[in-house]
Amino acid sequence: MTALCDLSLTALSRALARGEHESSAATEACLARAADTKGLGAYLLIDAEGARRQAAAADLRCRAGQRLGPLDGVPLALKDIFLTAGLKTTCGSRILEDFVAPYDATVVRRLKDAGAVVLGKLSMDEFAMGSSNEHCAFGPAKNPWDPTRVPGGSSGGSAVAVASGSAFAALGTDTGGSIRQPAALCGVVGLKPTYGRVSRYGVIAFASSLDQVGPITKDVSDCALLLETIAGHDPKDSTSAPVLAASATEGLEAGVKGLKLGVPKEYFVAGIDPEVRTAVERAIATYAGLGADIVEVSLPHTEYAIATYYLIATAEASSNLARYDGVRFGLRRDPGRGVRDMYLQTRARGFGPEVKRRIVLGTYVLSAGYYEAYYDRAQKVRTLIRRDFAAAFAKADLLVTPTSPTPAFRLGARLADPLQMYLADIFTVGCNLAGIPGLSLPCGFANDGMPIGLQLLGPAWSEATLTRAGRAYEREHDWSRRRPPLARP
Repeated sequence: MTALCDLSLTALSRALARGEHESSAATEACLARAADTKGLGAYLLIDAEGARRQAAAADLRCRAGQRLGPLDGVPLALKDIFLTAGLKTTCGSRILEDFVAPYDATVVRRLKDAGAVVLGKLSMDEFAMGSSNEHCAFGPAKNPWDPTRVPGGSSGGSAVAVASGSAFAALGTDTGGSIRQPAALCGVVGLKPTYGRVSRYGVIAFASSLDQVGPITKDVSDCALLLETIAGHDPKDSTSAPVLAASATEGLEAGVKGLKLGVPKEYFVAGIDPEVRTAVERAIATYAGLGADIVEVSLPHTEYAIATYYLIATAEASSNLARYDGVRFGLRRDPGRGVRDMYLQTRARGFGPEVKRRIVLGTYVLSAGYYEAYYDRAQKVRTLIRRDFAAAFAKADLLVTPTSPTPAFRLGARLADPLQMYLADIFTVGCNLAGIPGLSLPCGFANDGMPIGLQLLGPAWSEATLTRAGRAYEREHDWSRRRPPLARP
Protein backbone atom coordinates (compact mmCIF):
# COMPACT_ATOMS: atom_id res chain seq x y z
CA MET A 1 0.00 0.00 0.00
CA THR A 2 1.33 3.44 -0.99
CA ALA A 3 2.24 5.65 1.97
CA LEU A 4 0.33 8.93 2.10
CA CYS A 5 3.44 11.03 1.55
CA ASP A 6 4.35 8.99 -1.55
CA LEU A 7 1.21 10.05 -3.42
CA SER A 8 1.64 12.56 -6.21
CA LEU A 9 0.56 16.14 -5.60
CA THR A 10 -2.32 15.68 -8.06
CA ALA A 11 -3.51 12.49 -6.36
CA LEU A 12 -3.39 14.12 -2.93
CA SER A 13 -5.24 17.18 -4.19
CA ARG A 14 -8.06 15.02 -5.54
CA ALA A 15 -8.20 13.00 -2.31
CA LEU A 16 -8.44 16.20 -0.26
CA ALA A 17 -11.24 17.48 -2.50
CA ARG A 18 -13.16 14.21 -2.05
CA GLY A 19 -12.63 14.21 1.71
CA GLU A 20 -10.65 10.97 1.62
CA HIS A 21 -7.65 12.55 3.36
CA GLU A 22 -7.04 15.65 5.42
CA SER A 23 -4.26 18.18 5.02
CA SER A 24 -3.25 17.65 8.64
CA ALA A 25 -2.65 13.94 8.01
CA ALA A 26 -0.64 14.66 4.85
CA THR A 27 1.41 17.27 6.70
CA GLU A 28 2.15 14.90 9.58
CA ALA A 29 3.18 12.22 7.07
CA CYS A 30 5.67 14.62 5.46
CA LEU A 31 7.05 15.73 8.82
CA ALA A 32 7.49 12.09 9.87
CA ARG A 33 9.23 11.24 6.60
CA ALA A 34 11.48 14.28 7.00
CA ALA A 35 12.47 13.03 10.45
CA ASP A 36 13.06 9.50 9.16
CA THR A 37 15.29 10.80 6.35
CA LYS A 38 16.97 13.59 8.32
CA GLY A 39 20.38 12.19 7.40
CA LEU A 40 19.77 13.06 3.75
CA GLY A 41 20.03 16.73 4.71
CA ALA A 42 17.14 17.96 2.54
CA TYR A 43 15.89 20.56 5.04
CA LEU A 44 17.75 23.49 6.55
CA LEU A 45 14.66 24.51 8.53
CA ILE A 46 11.35 22.80 9.30
CA ASP A 47 8.48 25.01 10.46
CA ALA A 48 6.40 22.22 11.99
CA GLU A 49 4.22 24.53 14.09
CA GLY A 50 3.47 26.84 11.17
CA ALA A 51 2.78 23.92 8.83
CA ARG A 52 0.33 22.34 11.29
CA ARG A 53 -1.46 25.65 11.69
CA GLN A 54 -1.77 26.11 7.92
CA ALA A 55 -2.95 22.50 7.48
CA ALA A 56 -5.64 22.90 10.15
CA ALA A 57 -6.92 26.03 8.41
CA ALA A 58 -7.03 24.17 5.09
CA ASP A 59 -9.04 21.35 6.69
CA LEU A 60 -11.58 23.85 8.04
CA ARG A 61 -11.98 25.39 4.57
CA CYS A 62 -12.42 21.99 2.99
CA ARG A 63 -15.07 20.91 5.48
CA ALA A 64 -16.92 24.16 4.89
CA GLY A 65 -16.86 23.65 1.11
CA GLN A 66 -14.60 26.66 0.67
CA ARG A 67 -11.47 24.99 -0.73
CA LEU A 68 -9.31 27.61 -2.46
CA GLY A 69 -8.15 25.42 -5.33
CA PRO A 70 -6.05 22.36 -6.18
CA LEU A 71 -3.11 23.36 -3.95
CA ASP A 72 -5.20 24.08 -0.86
CA GLY A 73 -3.88 21.90 1.95
CA VAL A 74 -1.00 20.40 -0.06
CA PRO A 75 2.33 20.37 1.88
CA LEU A 76 5.19 21.91 -0.12
CA ALA A 77 8.71 23.10 0.67
CA LEU A 78 10.93 25.92 -0.56
CA LYS A 79 14.56 26.17 -1.59
CA ASP A 80 16.15 28.47 0.97
CA ILE A 81 16.57 31.24 -1.60
CA PHE A 82 12.97 32.48 -1.33
CA LEU A 83 12.21 35.18 1.22
CA THR A 84 9.57 33.75 3.56
CA ALA A 85 8.12 36.12 6.13
CA GLY A 86 9.11 35.26 9.69
CA LEU A 87 11.45 32.41 8.71
CA LYS A 88 15.20 32.34 8.33
CA THR A 89 16.34 32.65 4.72
CA THR A 90 20.03 31.74 4.55
CA CYS A 91 20.66 30.99 0.86
CA GLY A 92 22.90 28.20 2.18
CA SER A 93 25.44 30.79 3.42
CA ARG A 94 26.98 31.76 6.75
CA ILE A 95 26.67 35.40 5.78
CA LEU A 96 22.86 35.07 6.08
CA GLU A 97 22.64 32.36 8.73
CA ASP A 98 20.63 34.55 11.14
CA PHE A 99 18.67 36.59 8.59
CA VAL A 100 14.89 36.45 9.06
CA ALA A 101 12.93 37.55 6.00
CA PRO A 102 10.59 40.50 6.60
CA TYR A 103 8.21 39.65 3.72
CA ASP A 104 7.26 36.88 1.29
CA ALA A 105 8.63 36.49 -2.21
CA THR A 106 5.87 36.81 -4.80
CA VAL A 107 5.89 33.06 -5.54
CA VAL A 108 5.67 32.26 -1.82
CA ARG A 109 2.74 34.65 -1.45
CA ARG A 110 1.00 33.00 -4.43
CA LEU A 111 1.43 29.57 -2.87
CA LYS A 112 0.08 30.77 0.47
CA ASP A 113 -2.85 32.50 -1.22
CA ALA A 114 -3.61 29.18 -2.92
CA GLY A 115 -3.71 27.48 0.50
CA ALA A 116 -0.49 25.48 0.17
CA VAL A 117 1.16 24.36 3.41
CA VAL A 118 4.78 25.52 3.67
CA LEU A 119 6.77 22.84 5.49
CA GLY A 120 10.14 24.60 5.60
CA LYS A 121 13.30 25.66 3.77
CA LEU A 122 15.48 23.34 1.73
CA SER A 123 19.22 22.89 1.34
CA MET A 124 21.09 24.44 -1.58
CA ASP A 125 24.56 25.29 -2.80
CA GLU A 126 25.58 28.61 -1.28
CA PHE A 127 23.94 31.44 -3.22
CA ALA A 128 22.91 28.79 -5.80
CA MET A 129 26.52 28.43 -6.93
CA GLY A 130 27.12 24.73 -7.48
CA SER A 131 26.13 21.56 -9.28
CA SER A 132 26.24 19.09 -6.40
CA ASN A 133 24.81 20.73 -3.24
CA GLU A 134 28.22 20.20 -1.63
CA HIS A 135 28.78 23.95 -1.40
CA CYS A 136 26.06 24.50 1.19
CA ALA A 137 27.62 26.11 4.27
CA PHE A 138 25.56 23.81 6.51
CA GLY A 139 26.58 20.51 4.96
CA PRO A 140 25.65 18.65 1.77
CA ALA A 141 22.33 17.08 0.93
CA LYS A 142 22.58 13.43 -0.17
CA ASN A 143 20.95 11.50 -2.96
CA PRO A 144 18.06 9.35 -1.65
CA TRP A 145 18.84 6.60 -4.17
CA ASP A 146 22.37 6.29 -2.74
CA PRO A 147 23.46 8.57 0.14
CA THR A 148 27.10 8.31 -0.97
CA ARG A 149 26.17 10.25 -4.14
CA VAL A 150 25.39 13.91 -4.75
CA PRO A 151 21.79 14.95 -5.41
CA GLY A 152 22.85 17.62 -7.91
CA GLY A 153 22.63 21.33 -7.39
CA SER A 154 22.04 23.98 -6.66
CA SER A 155 18.44 22.99 -5.81
CA GLY A 156 19.60 19.67 -4.36
CA GLY A 157 17.52 19.86 -1.20
CA SER A 158 14.38 20.46 -3.26
CA ALA A 159 14.99 17.36 -5.38
CA VAL A 160 15.83 15.24 -2.32
CA ALA A 161 12.68 16.32 -0.45
CA VAL A 162 10.43 15.45 -3.38
CA ALA A 163 12.16 12.17 -4.24
CA SER A 164 12.18 11.02 -0.60
CA GLY A 165 8.56 11.99 0.05
CA SER A 166 9.15 14.64 2.70
CA ALA A 167 7.32 17.18 0.50
CA PHE A 168 4.72 16.70 -2.22
CA ALA A 169 6.54 19.26 -4.37
CA ALA A 170 9.12 22.01 -4.00
CA LEU A 171 10.24 25.23 -5.59
CA GLY A 172 13.78 25.71 -6.86
CA THR A 173 15.68 28.18 -8.99
CA ASP A 174 17.56 27.50 -12.21
CA THR A 175 20.47 29.70 -13.30
CA GLY A 176 22.37 27.15 -15.40
CA GLY A 177 20.51 23.90 -14.72
CA SER A 178 19.91 24.10 -10.98
CA ILE A 179 16.36 22.72 -11.21
CA ARG A 180 16.77 20.29 -14.09
CA GLN A 181 20.08 18.71 -13.09
CA PRO A 182 19.13 17.72 -9.50
CA ALA A 183 15.73 16.55 -10.78
CA ALA A 184 17.54 14.25 -13.21
CA LEU A 185 19.99 12.91 -10.63
CA CYS A 186 17.22 12.23 -8.08
CA GLY A 187 14.67 10.73 -10.47
CA VAL A 188 12.01 13.47 -10.30
CA VAL A 189 10.62 16.15 -12.64
CA GLY A 190 11.95 19.70 -12.84
CA LEU A 191 10.90 22.64 -15.01
CA LYS A 192 12.84 25.80 -15.78
CA PRO A 193 10.23 28.19 -17.24
CA THR A 194 10.82 30.86 -19.86
CA TYR A 195 12.77 33.79 -18.44
CA GLY A 196 10.20 36.27 -17.19
CA ARG A 197 7.29 33.84 -16.81
CA VAL A 198 7.67 33.53 -13.02
CA SER A 199 8.40 36.47 -10.73
CA ARG A 200 11.85 36.79 -9.16
CA TYR A 201 10.70 39.39 -6.62
CA GLY A 202 11.89 38.28 -3.19
CA VAL A 203 14.27 35.68 -4.63
CA ILE A 204 17.89 36.21 -3.60
CA ALA A 205 19.80 36.99 -6.78
CA PHE A 206 22.75 35.04 -8.17
CA ALA A 207 22.84 36.08 -11.86
CA SER A 208 19.88 38.30 -12.63
CA SER A 209 19.70 37.75 -16.40
CA LEU A 210 19.77 33.95 -15.95
CA ASP A 211 17.89 33.12 -12.72
CA GLN A 212 14.39 31.67 -13.05
CA VAL A 213 12.02 30.08 -10.53
CA GLY A 214 10.41 26.72 -11.22
CA PRO A 215 8.81 23.58 -9.74
CA ILE A 216 10.33 20.23 -8.79
CA THR A 217 7.69 17.51 -8.57
CA LYS A 218 7.07 13.77 -8.66
CA ASP A 219 5.54 13.78 -12.13
CA VAL A 220 4.73 16.04 -15.07
CA SER A 221 1.07 16.58 -14.11
CA ASP A 222 2.19 17.92 -10.73
CA CYS A 223 4.71 20.15 -12.47
CA ALA A 224 2.10 21.71 -14.75
CA LEU A 225 -0.28 22.28 -11.83
CA LEU A 226 2.34 24.01 -9.70
CA LEU A 227 3.51 26.18 -12.60
CA GLU A 228 -0.06 27.41 -13.12
CA THR A 229 -0.08 28.72 -9.55
CA ILE A 230 3.26 30.54 -9.49
CA ALA A 231 3.39 31.91 -13.06
CA GLY A 232 2.10 35.28 -14.20
CA HIS A 233 3.12 38.90 -14.49
CA ASP A 234 4.31 40.68 -11.37
CA PRO A 235 4.68 44.49 -11.46
CA LYS A 236 7.14 44.26 -8.56
CA ASP A 237 9.64 42.46 -10.84
CA SER A 238 10.94 44.51 -13.78
CA THR A 239 11.98 41.31 -15.58
CA SER A 240 8.51 39.74 -15.28
CA ALA A 241 6.91 39.58 -18.73
CA PRO A 242 3.29 40.74 -19.26
CA VAL A 243 2.62 37.72 -21.47
CA LEU A 244 -0.46 35.52 -21.27
CA ALA A 245 1.10 32.13 -22.02
CA ALA A 246 -0.85 28.99 -22.83
CA SER A 247 -2.03 26.90 -19.88
CA ALA A 248 0.36 24.12 -18.91
CA THR A 249 -2.48 21.93 -17.66
CA GLU A 250 -4.92 22.19 -20.56
CA GLY A 251 -4.23 19.66 -23.31
CA LEU A 252 -1.80 17.80 -21.06
CA GLU A 253 -2.99 14.41 -22.30
CA ALA A 254 -3.05 15.33 -26.00
CA GLY A 255 0.07 13.32 -26.92
CA VAL A 256 2.87 14.06 -29.37
CA LYS A 257 1.54 12.77 -32.68
CA GLY A 258 2.67 15.18 -35.40
CA LEU A 259 5.14 17.07 -33.21
CA LYS A 260 8.64 17.52 -34.62
CA LEU A 261 11.30 16.66 -32.05
CA GLY A 262 14.83 17.82 -32.81
CA VAL A 263 17.91 15.94 -31.69
CA PRO A 264 20.95 18.28 -31.44
CA LYS A 265 23.98 16.41 -32.73
CA GLU A 266 26.28 18.43 -30.45
CA TYR A 267 24.58 16.94 -27.37
CA PHE A 268 25.53 13.37 -28.29
CA VAL A 269 29.32 13.55 -28.30
CA ALA A 270 32.29 11.84 -26.67
CA GLY A 271 32.22 12.17 -22.89
CA ILE A 272 28.56 11.37 -22.35
CA ASP A 273 28.06 8.29 -20.17
CA PRO A 274 27.10 5.31 -22.41
CA GLU A 275 24.18 4.39 -20.15
CA VAL A 276 22.84 7.95 -20.31
CA ARG A 277 23.13 7.95 -24.09
CA THR A 278 21.35 4.61 -24.41
CA ALA A 279 18.50 5.67 -22.10
CA VAL A 280 17.94 8.93 -23.98
CA GLU A 281 18.08 7.20 -27.37
CA ARG A 282 15.45 4.74 -26.15
CA ALA A 283 13.28 7.67 -25.06
CA ILE A 284 13.63 9.20 -28.53
CA ALA A 285 12.57 5.87 -30.03
CA THR A 286 9.53 5.89 -27.71
CA TYR A 287 8.57 9.31 -29.04
CA ALA A 288 8.91 8.07 -32.60
CA GLY A 289 6.61 5.18 -31.71
CA LEU A 290 4.06 7.66 -30.35
CA GLY A 291 3.90 9.45 -33.70
CA ALA A 292 6.43 12.25 -33.26
CA ASP A 293 8.70 13.13 -36.17
CA ILE A 294 12.38 12.94 -35.19
CA VAL A 295 14.75 15.31 -36.99
CA GLU A 296 18.43 16.13 -36.51
CA VAL A 297 19.28 19.74 -35.69
CA SER A 298 22.48 21.60 -34.91
CA LEU A 299 23.46 23.99 -32.13
CA PRO A 300 26.93 24.85 -33.43
CA HIS A 301 27.98 27.18 -30.62
CA THR A 302 27.35 24.60 -27.88
CA GLU A 303 31.08 24.20 -27.30
CA TYR A 304 31.25 27.82 -26.11
CA ALA A 305 28.24 27.60 -23.78
CA ILE A 306 30.07 26.71 -20.55
CA ALA A 307 32.70 29.44 -20.96
CA THR A 308 30.05 32.00 -21.91
CA TYR A 309 27.86 31.05 -18.98
CA TYR A 310 30.65 31.22 -16.39
CA LEU A 311 31.76 34.64 -17.60
CA ILE A 312 28.27 36.16 -17.54
CA ALA A 313 27.09 34.41 -14.38
CA THR A 314 30.17 35.26 -12.32
CA ALA A 315 30.13 38.88 -13.49
CA GLU A 316 26.52 39.27 -12.38
CA ALA A 317 27.23 37.42 -9.13
CA SER A 318 30.11 39.78 -8.34
CA SER A 319 27.73 42.72 -8.72
CA ASN A 320 24.79 41.15 -6.85
CA LEU A 321 26.84 39.95 -3.89
CA ALA A 322 28.46 43.34 -3.30
CA ARG A 323 25.48 44.15 -1.04
CA TYR A 324 26.66 41.64 1.59
CA ASP A 325 29.07 44.01 3.29
CA GLY A 326 28.20 43.67 6.98
CA VAL A 327 26.53 47.07 7.07
CA ARG A 328 22.82 46.67 6.25
CA PHE A 329 21.92 43.05 7.08
CA GLY A 330 23.43 39.64 7.56
CA LEU A 331 26.71 38.70 9.19
CA ARG A 332 28.97 41.45 10.54
CA ARG A 333 32.53 40.93 11.77
CA ASP A 334 33.98 44.22 12.99
CA PRO A 335 37.36 44.06 14.76
CA GLY A 336 37.23 47.86 15.20
CA ARG A 337 40.03 48.67 12.76
CA GLY A 338 37.98 50.60 10.22
CA VAL A 339 35.39 49.97 7.54
CA ARG A 340 37.79 48.30 5.08
CA ASP A 341 38.82 45.70 7.62
CA MET A 342 35.18 45.14 8.58
CA TYR A 343 34.35 44.42 4.92
CA LEU A 344 37.28 42.02 4.62
CA GLN A 345 36.51 40.12 7.81
CA THR A 346 32.77 39.89 7.13
CA ARG A 347 33.11 38.62 3.56
CA ALA A 348 36.06 36.33 4.33
CA ARG A 349 34.14 34.55 7.11
CA GLY A 350 30.69 34.78 5.57
CA PHE A 351 31.36 33.40 2.08
CA GLY A 352 32.49 29.88 1.25
CA PRO A 353 35.29 28.99 -1.21
CA GLU A 354 33.06 28.50 -4.28
CA VAL A 355 31.32 31.84 -3.80
CA LYS A 356 34.68 33.56 -3.33
CA ARG A 357 36.01 31.88 -6.48
CA ARG A 358 33.11 33.19 -8.53
CA ILE A 359 33.24 36.70 -7.05
CA VAL A 360 36.94 36.93 -7.89
CA LEU A 361 36.41 35.67 -11.43
CA GLY A 362 33.43 37.95 -11.97
CA THR A 363 35.22 41.01 -10.64
CA TYR A 364 38.16 40.24 -12.92
CA VAL A 365 36.09 39.97 -16.10
CA LEU A 366 34.35 43.27 -15.30
CA SER A 367 37.55 45.16 -14.52
CA ALA A 368 39.06 47.87 -16.70
CA GLY A 369 40.99 46.41 -19.62
CA TYR A 370 39.24 43.03 -19.45
CA TYR A 371 35.54 43.93 -19.81
CA GLU A 372 35.67 44.02 -23.61
CA ALA A 373 37.89 40.95 -23.87
CA TYR A 374 35.72 38.75 -21.66
CA TYR A 375 32.31 40.00 -20.55
CA ASP A 376 31.45 41.93 -23.69
CA ARG A 377 32.59 39.05 -25.91
CA ALA A 378 30.60 36.57 -23.82
CA GLN A 379 27.45 38.60 -24.38
CA LYS A 380 28.06 38.47 -28.14
CA VAL A 381 28.47 34.69 -28.01
CA ARG A 382 25.28 34.52 -25.95
CA THR A 383 23.49 36.12 -28.90
CA LEU A 384 24.92 33.46 -31.22
CA ILE A 385 23.71 30.71 -28.89
CA ARG A 386 20.25 32.27 -28.81
CA ARG A 387 20.24 32.35 -32.62
CA ASP A 388 21.27 28.68 -32.72
CA PHE A 389 18.15 27.78 -30.74
CA ALA A 390 15.96 29.99 -32.93
CA ALA A 391 17.26 28.21 -36.04
CA ALA A 392 16.70 24.81 -34.45
CA PHE A 393 13.12 25.70 -33.50
CA ALA A 394 12.47 26.68 -37.12
CA LYS A 395 12.91 22.97 -37.89
CA ALA A 396 11.50 21.38 -34.73
CA ASP A 397 8.81 22.09 -32.14
CA LEU A 398 10.95 20.83 -29.24
CA LEU A 399 14.47 19.51 -28.72
CA VAL A 400 15.26 16.21 -26.96
CA THR A 401 18.58 15.84 -25.11
CA PRO A 402 20.15 14.32 -22.01
CA THR A 403 19.83 16.48 -18.89
CA SER A 404 23.16 15.49 -17.34
CA PRO A 405 26.09 13.79 -19.11
CA THR A 406 26.39 11.27 -16.23
CA PRO A 407 24.27 9.86 -13.41
CA ALA A 408 24.96 11.16 -9.89
CA PHE A 409 28.63 11.04 -8.94
CA ARG A 410 30.18 10.31 -5.55
CA LEU A 411 30.23 12.94 -2.82
CA GLY A 412 33.60 14.67 -2.89
CA ALA A 413 34.61 13.27 -6.28
CA ARG A 414 34.80 16.66 -8.03
CA LEU A 415 35.38 19.15 -5.23
CA ALA A 416 39.07 19.44 -6.03
CA ASP A 417 38.40 20.00 -9.74
CA PRO A 418 35.99 22.92 -10.30
CA LEU A 419 36.19 22.56 -14.09
CA GLN A 420 34.86 18.99 -13.95
CA MET A 421 32.07 20.22 -11.68
CA TYR A 422 31.19 23.01 -14.13
CA LEU A 423 31.08 20.57 -17.05
CA ALA A 424 28.18 18.77 -15.35
CA ASP A 425 26.03 21.64 -16.67
CA ILE A 426 27.08 21.29 -20.32
CA PHE A 427 23.57 20.34 -21.52
CA THR A 428 21.64 22.79 -19.34
CA VAL A 429 23.35 26.20 -19.48
CA GLY A 430 22.36 26.97 -23.08
CA CYS A 431 18.70 27.03 -22.05
CA ASN A 432 19.38 29.82 -19.54
CA LEU A 433 21.57 31.80 -21.91
CA ALA A 434 18.76 31.74 -24.48
CA GLY A 435 16.00 32.37 -21.93
CA ILE A 436 13.93 29.40 -23.13
CA PRO A 437 12.07 26.79 -21.04
CA GLY A 438 13.41 23.32 -20.27
CA LEU A 439 11.87 20.24 -18.66
CA SER A 440 13.73 17.28 -17.12
CA LEU A 441 11.96 13.99 -16.42
CA PRO A 442 13.14 10.46 -15.57
CA CYS A 443 13.92 8.17 -18.52
CA GLY A 444 15.50 5.17 -16.86
CA PHE A 445 18.16 3.96 -14.45
CA ALA A 446 21.82 3.08 -14.78
CA ASN A 447 23.02 -0.42 -13.92
CA ASP A 448 23.98 0.82 -10.44
CA GLY A 449 20.40 1.94 -9.79
CA MET A 450 20.92 5.69 -10.22
CA PRO A 451 18.30 7.72 -12.15
CA ILE A 452 18.86 9.15 -15.63
CA GLY A 453 17.13 12.32 -16.85
CA LEU A 454 15.68 13.27 -20.23
CA GLN A 455 15.58 16.97 -21.15
CA LEU A 456 13.02 18.64 -23.40
CA LEU A 457 13.73 22.20 -24.58
CA GLY A 458 11.23 24.50 -26.28
CA PRO A 459 10.96 28.03 -27.67
CA ALA A 460 9.91 30.85 -25.36
CA TRP A 461 6.45 30.43 -23.76
CA SER A 462 6.13 26.78 -24.88
CA GLU A 463 5.70 25.27 -21.40
CA ALA A 464 2.33 23.81 -22.44
CA THR A 465 3.97 21.89 -25.28
CA LEU A 466 6.83 20.78 -23.02
CA THR A 467 4.52 19.40 -20.34
CA ARG A 468 2.31 17.76 -22.98
CA ALA A 469 5.33 16.01 -24.51
CA GLY A 470 6.71 15.10 -21.11
CA ARG A 471 3.40 13.63 -20.05
CA ALA A 472 3.17 11.58 -23.26
CA TYR A 473 6.49 9.89 -22.50
CA GLU A 474 5.69 9.53 -18.81
CA ARG A 475 2.53 7.55 -19.58
CA GLU A 476 4.61 4.92 -21.40
CA HIS A 477 6.89 4.07 -18.47
CA ASP A 478 6.84 3.82 -14.70
CA TRP A 479 10.06 5.78 -14.09
CA SER A 480 8.22 8.66 -12.38
CA ARG A 481 6.32 6.27 -10.12
CA ARG A 482 9.42 4.60 -8.73
CA ARG A 483 10.55 5.69 -5.28
CA PRO A 484 14.02 5.43 -3.73
CA PRO A 485 14.71 2.83 -1.03
CA LEU A 486 15.12 5.59 1.58
CA ALA A 487 18.20 3.92 3.03
CA ARG A 488 19.21 6.06 5.99
CA PRO A 489 22.79 7.33 5.77
